[in-house]
Amino acid sequence: MFNRFSTLKDPQKERTLFNRRIWTIAFFIALLVFCLIIRLVYLQIFQHQVYTTLAKQNQLNLSPAEPNRGLIYDRKGVLLAENVPVYNLVVTPNRASNLKASLGQLQQIIPISKDDLNQFYKQLTLHRRFEPLPLRTRLTEEEVARFSVNQYRFPGFNIQAEMIRHYPFGSAFASLVGYVGRINAKELGQVDPSNYSATNFIGKTGVEKYYEPQLHGQVGYKQVESDASGQIVRIASQILPTPGDNLYLTIDSKLQLKAQEILGEQRAAVVAMNPQNGEILALISTPTFDPNLFVAGINQHDYDALEKAPGQPLYNRALRGRYPAGSTIKPFISLEGLVSGAITPDSVYYDPGWFKLKDSEHTYYGFRREAHGNVNLVKAITESSDIYFYNLAVKLGIEHIADMLSRFGFGQKTGIDLSEELAGILPTPQWKEKITHKPWYPGDTLNVGIGQGFMEVTPLQLAAAVAGIANRGQRWQPHVLLHSQTADGTQTAYSSLALPSVELDKSIWKTIITGMKGVANSPDGTAYPFFKDADYTVAGKTGTAQVFSLKGQRYNKSMLPVNLRDNSLFICFAPADKPQIALAVIVQNYTTPAAQVARRLLDYYFSTHQTDGTADKSNDNATGAMAN
Repeated sequence: MFNRFSTLKDPQKERTLFNRRIWTIAFFIALLVFCLIIRLVYLQIFQHQVYTTLAKQNQLNLSPAEPNRGLIYDRKGVLLAENVPVYNLVVTPNRASNLKASLGQLQQIIPISKDDLNQFYKQLTLHRRFEPLPLRTRLTEEEVARFSVNQYRFPGFNIQAEMIRHYPFGSAFASLVGYVGRINAKELGQVDPSNYSATNFIGKTGVEKYYEPQLHGQVGYKQVESDASGQIVRIASQILPTPGDNLYLTIDSKLQLKAQEILGEQRAAVVAMNPQNGEILALISTPTFDPNLFVAGINQHDYDALEKAPGQPLYNRALRGRYPAGSTIKPFISLEGLVSGAITPDSVYYDPGWFKLKDSEHTYYGFRREAHGNVNLVKAITESSDIYFYNLAVKLGIEHIADMLSRFGFGQKTGIDLSEELAGILPTPQWKEKITHKPWYPGDTLNVGIGQGFMEVTPLQLAAAVAGIANRGQRWQPHVLLHSQTADGTQTAYSSLALPSVELDKSIWKTIITGMKGVANSPDGTAYPFFKDADYTVAGKTGTAQVFSLKGQRYNKSMLPVNLRDNSLFICFAPADKPQIALAVIVQNYTTPAAQVARRLLDYYFSTHQTDGTADKSNDNATGAMAN
């Protein structure tokens, strides 16, 4: 038995197998050690720089640096929009532990309103979680102190000193300069997100919106070392941001302030323009609002109050208000009458105070139902004879009327460097068919002939158009930028853009301007009571536009509720023979006539500007007598 088992054992074979296994295991161990050594050499030598950088990033972060927003001045260097330092409480979401709980605890230390939280959560959806977001702006020194004592409890929460927009004149320039507000998703999609990585605000309206790229500047970057709570310990390196350009506007701030003072809380608009180059000297809509309310994010209560306030202060009447032109359209229609040969300066129509179309029983009355007798063109403009212009409109036809009005920009945007502008309406048979699906009637032509019916204009359009008459056909695109200035002081002037001129014979301009002079200087002129003792010459045209149909009744302002009273309009330029300023004024449901507003503004303008406006005053009475 023993011998049989011993013969089965082979010690030599077992030793050979064991040795083979040992060497195999040793080989694999050696191979693994070799691989580890190679990997170690690779990491320590060839990848040394990579992992050194990664190690540093445990402490160093790349932080975007917001550029200072460019300042806005008027033409004489008066500051209209500035940046003021404030303390803001900001949150870096990816550094905050249990963000919701932290916000709840923080409310026990400093006030955080529901609106603040809503704004914060909106911004959270627009930005990456490593970007700091404002939670509360404009903290008081006491609030800063209370938070600083408890800051260790809130990792990712920090106090930042930064610059925020402020408008020193408050409401006076809201319709022109506009305001900045918190950036939203739509706006972020329209700009370079990387350039706005440190920015929470963007231009919303006015100059602030139109010139946003120039005002914003270029973002910079800082490599900062921070501690575990996210507090910055030091700045390792930085690329400085490029500040936005400073903008100098064409606006005369004193004239703008005077316009606001005169208009008060009336629903009105004023646009003043230099007819020689298109520079806007004043542009205001009243009632207005304080743009500072919108900078940090207006709360719902304040916004609702503005929306429901009498007079719609958020509505920019100067750029977006569309009104019947009334009789202010008559000088432009007169131009077409003379150019086409439909009338001459001596053509006379009898004005009995009413008018009837051929084969029609409907009677069209002059606005005041006053008979003017025999009327030539100059007298028709001076006294604003509706009956004369009913006759002229019938003779011209709507196509001729629309052609001349379009040459002065009616029915189109002026192209001003402000984003909110609306075009007016210049009706034609094609326009009416498209909009109302009804044919054009002769009565529609009569209405356009006196600036009523479907036709609508904006105050800006009227100012640009009357500037074209003041400049005897040379037209300029309105603009509010005078020049820009970079951080190093380099200035770039705005180049005024000449529009297609209305080339007419000098005698035609003389006839029209003679009639417009009569409006302000002839005893029978519709604006004579307001300008009879002026020290400068004015060429203008009054307008009164109905806001509802009288249905054959005589107009009685005192018997009507305020919202049904007529709108008062006035366009003018002065001095009449050497124009320095063109003006358009519209007062809705007026208590103060637009011509009276214009007189006060022109008095102020010429009292503060050197002018030779009195040079031709001695001839005005003779001109007025001729107009009669």
